Order: sequence, then structure tokens, then C-alpha cells
Amino acid sequence: MDSLTQIVLGAAVSTAVSGRRIGPRKAALLGAGLGTLPDLDVLLRHGDAVSDFVLHRSWSHSLLVHAAVAPLIAEAVMRVFSGLREHRVTAYLTVFLCLVTHALLDAMTIYGTQLLWPLTDTPFGIGSIFIIDPLYTLPLAIAAVWALLRRDWSAKIGRVTATALTLSTLYLGWSLVAQQIADGKARDILAHAGIKAEKVLATPMPFNTLFWRTIAIEGTRYYNIYQPLFAGPDAARIHAHPRLVEAAPCLDTIPSATAVAAFSKGYYRTLMDDSGLRIADLRMGVTPSFVFDFRVAVPDGERWKAIMPERVQNTRSAPGDISWLLDGMFGGSGIRPAEAASVYDPAAPLLAALPEMPACG
Repeated sequence: MDSLTQIVLGAAVSTAVSGRRIGPRKAALLGAGLGTLPDLDVLLRHGDAVSDFVLHRSWSHSLLVHAAVAPLIAEAVMRVFSGLREHRVTAYLTVFLCLVTHALLDAMTIYGTQLLWPLTDTPFGIGSIFIIDPLYTLPLAIAAVWALLRRDWSAKIGRVTATALTLSTLYLGWSLVAQQIADGKARDILAHAGIKAEKVLATPMPFNTLFWRTIAIEGTRYYNIYQPLFAGPDAARIHAHPRLVEAAPCLDTIPSATAVAAFSKGYYRTLMDDSGLRIADLRMGVTPSFVFDFRVAVPDGERWKAIMPERVQNTRSAPGDISWLLDGMFGGSGIRPAEAASVYDPAAPLLAALPEMPACG
């Protein structure tokens, strides 16, 4: 999730656990710091843009690492906050819960989180909530600000904090339910359209859980299915896009491309432009502007030559996206302007044949 959300989540958790011992203001400040701690791994560099991408949320977000370092951090915290010196269990719980709730919340987004590193480097990403969702963050922000404004503990602060944590947790539960609804409706839509998808993934559109995009993979094509959650099937729109160029089988010979393909769990597309071969994670961003898009190879005579991967900076939105998004959130069935040319027509011929590409070296 975004940094603000992690800060207010940590502040609320810490206030709930240690607010009675050190006061709500100090507890909120402590939790805000602990809630930020795992994301400091973004300051580390792993050698190239793809490695930075796939290794974010690795060891720093591992529940096992959190269990190991929580006592060490808690001992330091006890020396700073005298109110915790006689309450070691409270200090340990505060640190551990602030760290693990950060990681578990991140795992609810689609970006992979290596919760069980080093036992496995599998990135867990449920994808039921967008990385920024005001309805999740707002109750926690209110509780955090309330705690910061109060020096002394009171039962009212306890109730406000507990209510905020309950509401935000229930919202996460709702997002899981909504994802299942969106997934089921999308599969029905695909079946009705005669599309035999190999992989299907439903994720919410930005800032809400009422308007969903489902990605369906079918060989060299991928489909975006946009659907308001509570509208009928006629409100859904399917867009078909080319997914692979002829160089796709050569990804195994390009380590950085292989890493992106594995991290995306198969939800990727390749593209050739004037500067070379690109690969992007389809799960983050919207066609054609994906957040994680990398140039990984260039033509070298009749072959491909792997290069130091470079991240392609795309615009985050296209003209008309905001009004289209708001329309979809309220049940509208408008066509996204940026994908108007790709609306799927079952009666139309399949996408044009893909261009021939040089052989891999």
C-alpha cells in the first residue's frame, strides 16, 4: 500500500497495543515509524531496474524476518519509551504487529510480497485492493490524528482506535468478497464471448472496489474486461490486445525478461518498438501505460542482444480516463477512450498476425 496508509495503520496498531503504557501520542508516533520501516528497502539498489522491481517487498516484508528482528527492535524501543520498560510483552507485540500488519496489507495488493522469505521467494499478491484506497485509509487516518492530538490515554481513544481497525479490516474482507464477485462475472462474460482463457485475474480499478478490471490471457492475446461490480453483464466491456511478439519464446535467454515474466505470474506482455524489446507486468497500470515496463533487449543483426534493463516511464493515465473511471464506479458502461479501437467483437477476425522477429541468440 501507499506510504500514508502504512503510516496510519502502524500508528493505529501501536496506539491500540501500547497507548495505555506510553500515551496515545507517543504510541502513534512509534507505530508510524515502525509502519514505515519495511518499505525502507526501496533505498537499497540491487544492480538493475528489474532486480529493484522483483526484490522489493522481499526479506524486509517477510513474517519470519519480522519475528526474528522484533525482539531486537523492541529492546531498543524500551530504552526510548520508559513506559514500556516494565512491559516487555507489550513492547514486543507492538513492534511485531506493526511490522506484520504492514506486510500482510501489502499482500492484499497485486504487487508480490515475499511473506515467507527465506523459505520461499514466492511473491504473494491477492490483488483485492488497489494500492491507494481512501475508504480503507480514512478510518485509520482519523484514529491516528486523534491519537496524535491526545497526550493522555482515555477509553474514548481506545474505542476510536478499535473502531478504525475494525472498519478497515472489514473493508479488506469486503474487497475479497468483491473480488470473487468480479471474478465470477468475468468468467461468465468470457464464456459467453467464446474466449477460452488460460489465466484470469480480477483486480480493482484505482481508489475503489466498485469498478473492476479482469485480465484474461489467451495465448498471444490478452483481454481487459472492465465491469462495474453491481451492473449487469451488458455494462461490461471487453478489449482485446496483442500480448506477445515473435521474440516471446526467447525470453528464457534474457534473464531480466524471465524475472519479470515469473514475477508477474504469467500476466505480462512483450512489445517491440524502435529502441528494442520491452516487457511489462499487465497487473499494474492500464493499457498501454503499465507501471512496470522494461526495455530488456535490442536487435543485433539477426539476433537479440540482452541489455542492462531500463525502466520505461509511461504516463499514468490517458485522456478521458478520470471521467470514465468515475462513470464505471457509479455503474456506468462507457467505453474507455484509450482502448476504443480494441473493443472485442466476437464476429470480427482475430487480431492480425504478429510480425516476424529476429531469432534469439
